[in-house]
Amino acid sequence: MADNHSNAGAIWALGVTQIIGYGTLYYSFSILAPSIAVDLNVSVEWVYGCISLALLAGGLISPWAGGLADRLGAGRVMSVGSIGAAAALAVCGLAGSTIAFLAGMVLVELASAFVLYSTAFAFLAQSTGARAQRSITYLTLIAGFASTIFWPLTTWMLHAMDWHQVYFLFAALNFVVCLPLHLWLSRFARIAAARPIEAIAASAPVIVDNANLVFVLIVLGFSLAGFVSAATLFHMVPMLGLLGLGNAGVWVASLLGPAQVASRLINMGFGKDLPATVLAVVSAITMPLALGTLAVTAPATVGAIAFAVVFGLGSGLFSIVSGTLPLAIFGKAGFGKRLGWIGMGRLGLSALAPFALSVALGAIGPKPSLWILAGAGTLCVAVFAEVWRRCRPTRQVAFAIEK
Repeated sequence: MADNHSNAGAIWALGVTQIIGYGTLYYSFSILAPSIAVDLNVSVEWVYGCISLALLAGGLISPWAGGLADRLGAGRVMSVGSIGAAAALAVCGLAGSTIAFLAGMVLVELASAFVLYSTAFAFLAQSTGARAQRSITYLTLIAGFASTIFWPLTTWMLHAMDWHQVYFLFAALNFVVCLPLHLWLSRFARIAAARPIEAIAASAPVIVDNANLVFVLIVLGFSLAGFVSAATLFHMVPMLGLLGLGNAGVWVASLLGPAQVASRLINMGFGKDLPATVLAVVSAITMPLALGTLAVTAPATVGAIAFAVVFGLGSGLFSIVSGTLPLAIFGKAGFGKRLGWIGMGRLGLSALAPFALSVALGAIGPKPSLWILAGAGTLCVAVFAEVWRRCRPTRQVAFAIEK
């Protein structure tokens, strides 16, 4: 019972840092981008080009960050990452030129590789033992509120201050809240590592047909999902505005977070015995379904709500799958580095998304752009279906049980 309580405390602490991390380093950008473009006297496409380059940099460093998490412990890596995140956001706040802002964005994405989901999942695999997959689900349930909190919060903050001051406040949140929590989590991980173990977990709970090819397919599938997700999330509020939703776009977009949380609750209640490979396919199907719904129904508010809910349901499931799928197929050995390689592929393709969709929205309009994204989502479904076909579940495997 004591272990359960301590694990719950660690998950809640990690959930708080993920809400702040995703809110300040990721979700807030689409709200701040128009003000940044006006202040720096550049096009909004240029600003999205900055985040594209920054995402590429974050992807390139992800395998290294994952390897550090395996060797040094994810808690320590996240602690250093909190300092880096605060410094990077401060650089963005100080930026008075285009080059300085680009440098700040690159630093933001480099820090993200050390503090967001990939490293957090590695932490849970290292510290919660046999409960790792369940812990990942709990974490994503809590962190699902990041967009719900930070899209309206950032919009409200921009009415009271400029974007420079917003970035300074975000830097303070990472330093004052996330850093102490990550330091405490580092201590928790050391205590967890000292727990006696009664049984050793099996390393691979599924039979894999050509493991190397399956891993390549997993990287490709998450890369496609990341492209569609990044393009949609970075442009969701302005895109809904272009489709005729007006100011309603902000509150419609805010439904994404509750939908993410709902999908995780549904998964906890009814999908806990569902194989991760099946969950990956289900998650992928929601992307083209949601985007197609929005393209067909816009500017109807009901259709936009359906889009936000369905896309949020899939996004919530994908957050779980991104941790549980490689863990279920390959086991815990080298888990952090595998997540790093997946992150490299995902962020590498995602790097194109904000800029590409920004150009597409201006060149061909929102509805044709939505259909292109839906096509990429359909390809993602096919990739994960092949992963499902190549991975056959075995009988229940005995996992490590901690006293």
